[in-house]
Amino acid sequence: MTAWNVFEILGIVAFAVSGALTGIRNRLDIFGVLVLAIITAIGGGILRDVILGNTPPLTFRDPTFFIISCVSAVCVFFTYHWLDRYKNTIQVLDAIGLGAFTATSANLAIQHNLDSLFIVTAISVITGIGGSVTRDMIVKEIPYVFRQEVYAINVIIGAAFLYYAQQYLPGNIPLYLCFTVTTVLRLCCIKYGWNFPVLGMDSKKAISGPRKS
Repeated sequence: MTAWNVFEILGIVAFAVSGALTGIRNRLDIFGVLVLAIITAIGGGILRDVILGNTPPLTFRDPTFFIISCVSAVCVFFTYHWLDRYKNTIQVLDAIGLGAFTATSANLAIQHNLDSLFIVTAISVITGIGGSVTRDMIVKEIPYVFRQEVYAINVIIGAAFLYYAQQYLPGNIPLYLCFTVTTVLRLCCIKYGWNFPVLGMDSKKAISGPRKS
């Protein structure tokens, strides 16, 4: 197992935990919690593969991420009372996962000869936020990334770095550069509470801090 695989697994765990917690807060049973965890963790990747024509999606050919999502959800279901103390750790894992998925998706788009900045960034955004948007819609909430989190912008900037870097830098350097940029930006948003202002709200409230898990 490579370091890259570890990053992806950490991201899957973080996304699955986020989905499971949403299910628990909405008083779903264990099956509902499982479904939300799986959708949050691998939903974006499935959408990406369908758009790229990479079918059947990788998740169905290699169920590793599916299994990891299920195990994470079950663990959350029985231990969620103790998870609050680890919310900062979960946010860090989320940032790592976002960086890994952004780099992987942008690179996959380029490998499929979709060599356009718009397509590369769009595919990366779909992968990064697709699962969480679907999750929130299922529980009838306005997706959080549309209300406050500076999430998609991190992905766009990271994917753009990869797009331009791959034209000048050899090997996997652009991949790791994209990962680093996306992850660091996300961590800065969490640490400093960088958010977009919301119309009709006091600007101080709109940037009051990171989302609490």
